[in-house]
Amino acid sequence: MPDDAPSEIVRMAEAILFASVEPVSEDALAGRLPEGADIAAALAALRAHYAARGVNLVRIGKGWAFRTAGDLAFLMSREAVEHRKLSRAALEVLATFAYHQTCTSEEIEDVRGVETSKGTLDLLLESGWVRMRGRRKSPGRPVTYGTTDAFLDHFGLEELRDLPGLDELKGAGLLGARLPGGFSIPMPPADPHQLGDDEEPLTDVDLEALGLLTPRAEDD
Repeated sequence: MPDDAPSEIVRMAEAILFASVEPVSEDALAGRLPEGADIAAALAALRAHYAARGVNLVRIGKGWAFRTAGDLAFLMSREAVEHRKLSRAALEVLATFAYHQTCTSEEIEDVRGVETSKGTLDLLLESGWVRMRGRRKSPGRPVTYGTTDAFLDHFGLEELRDLPGLDELKGAGLLGARLPGGFSIPMPPADPHQLGDDEEPLTDVDLEALGLLTPRAEDD
């Protein structure tokens, strides 16, 4: 391994990442490694060490995880758990969330031009690929939605900016050759976890109303 980080720190980071099912953030690593450990150097050393092996160390959003090398993914196909097949409507909604990140259900309908069923939103939330972000600072305070790190993990993306661009979507046949003048693909935010200026965080009252938090018992 490269000598940029002490071998013992690298080994400790490797053990933590290997034992974790979910991606581990650099902050979480810093909290478990000796004080002053160079986390970035340790991750760089591990990434280089595993670059040509059967598993690679990859960045997923703000976390890091070991994943099967991309060229060997076919070996895992028989063991993979099949996800429920998404309808065309669900795929369109998921793509809109991925590229825009701060959409309400009404804004999704404006983009697609058709009504979005509650069942479609529920399916995407259950998949773990979409989450409720907050509330829009507008009349009615509608809920905003965006994608999760699980979405990045499933589709092999390090960050949202790795999503295919206009030319790639055309090449894959996902966009027609004739597009409206001025058509463009929105640039996803650098940090999808950061609320926008037009959003506010969900409160406990919001979570209770949305059925995401058990109502607190009233004081006697």
